Amino acid sequence: MFNLVKRLIISHSYIANYGYSDGSGDYYIILDSDKCTGCGKCVEACPVGVLENYVDDYDDEIVKVTEAHRKSIKYDCGPCIPVGGERDAKCEQVCEPKAITVSIKVKGLD
Repeated sequence: MFNLVKRLIISHSYIANYGYSDGSGDYYIILDSDKCTGCGKCVEACPVGVLENYVDDYDDEIVKVTEAHRKSIKYDCGPCIPVGGERDAKCEQVCEPKAITVSIKVKGLD
């Protein structure tokens, strides 16, 4: 209960955009810290281990993209969101508060 009251009193939400743009397109995982409950379902659902739980500066447990995967989202998230194929982002599907979005936009295909 205290954590809920703390969140209502101290508004410190932010949207984290992990990823990059290069000559072939835009590759991002977007996490809304205000919606994230830190349940870890997305961490468990990711077949590649792109996500991890952590405690932020406000002592809230939320999710972030691991350092090892931040510059390879195009490749690491490719099996779940193939170019021209059916979208199957398991992390998005299990996130009940819809705090996570995988955005892969390949130039020339959007």
